[in-house]
Amino acid sequence: MAVIQARNLTKKFGELTAVSKLNLDINEGEVFGLLGPNGAGKTTTLSMLSTLLLPTEGSASVNGFDISKEASKVRHSIGFVFQDPSSDDLLTGRENLYLHALMYGVNMRQANKKMDEVLRLVNLSDKQHQRMRTYSGGMRRRLELARGLLHEPKVLFLDEPTLGLDPQTRENLWGYIKKLSREKKVTIIITTHYMEEADMLCDRLAIIDHGKIVALDTPANLKKLLGGDVVKLKIKKPKLAAVRKLKFVKKVRQDGEIVTLTVQDAGKHLQEILRHIGNVESVESRVPTLNDVFIYFTGSEIREQEGEGGFFERMIRRGNK
Repeated sequence: MAVIQARNLTKKFGELTAVSKLNLDINEGEVFGLLGPNGAGKTTTLSMLSTLLLPTEGSASVNGFDISKEASKVRHSIGFVFQDPSSDDLLTGRENLYLHALMYGVNMRQANKKMDEVLRLVNLSDKQHQRMRTYSGGMRRRLELARGLLHEPKVLFLDEPTLGLDPQTRENLWGYIKKLSREKKVTIIITTHYMEEADMLCDRLAIIDHGKIVALDTPANLKKLLGGDVVKLKIKKPKLAAVRKLKFVKKVRQDGEIVTLTVQDAGKHLQEILRHIGNVESVESRVPTLNDVFIYFTGSEIREQEGEGGFFERMIRRGNK
């Protein structure tokens, strides 16, 4: 069952079309990734789905509620984990949760029970009475997850949830996210600049570029779309015209002295490629990764510094819709 549906969803800022006729169905309990270069339209898409921005054209529903006509119901159906921590450092972990419960109108008779439940879920029961300023980065993110779940949302938006965390903490947080979707049937929409994270977490993902979805499938199926292995060669004067004539070479891309090829059965054909391309300084052959898929569809790598950090928090603080 689709918890999120978008039909021809469009957002224009003057003459700029940030999102163009986007169609999307995201199912209950699914971990869905939204990837794209900076300025591609992914943040604008999430902003419309979360009622922070009104669409220019088209429609969308979240948990059965229209994002334009039933914005307050949508907001009570969703939770956020911002890229930048938004909890109060002077309060304890539990006090932050209590404040969130008040803001969302959680029944106070049930609030304590719900706080205990979400604290257990993220393994912070023994730290709940410590002030937030004593929390590590990983603990803060886990409390943000707990806070986002306190009012029992049907949909949880995670904006770069593990940005800046060490590898061990990131993997632990991945476990909590998978647990939420599996045990609580929460639909999770995640934006990330870590390809490994998207590959590990997402049941499906969409790559957005220039306001449009250019690819949508499971990570495994997207990697299959490349149609071969990835061969990278360092060469000063490559003979690309000769290589492009080879039937088993599916794609050729040059970036300075680095030439990247997509090749069917690279192990079998590598020697022939080397004979045609010229004087190679070094060569690397490997199976495709999700990062290769991203480059294939957008022509550029995702870089951490391209992140649109803290967007949701800034929008809410300014009170924009």
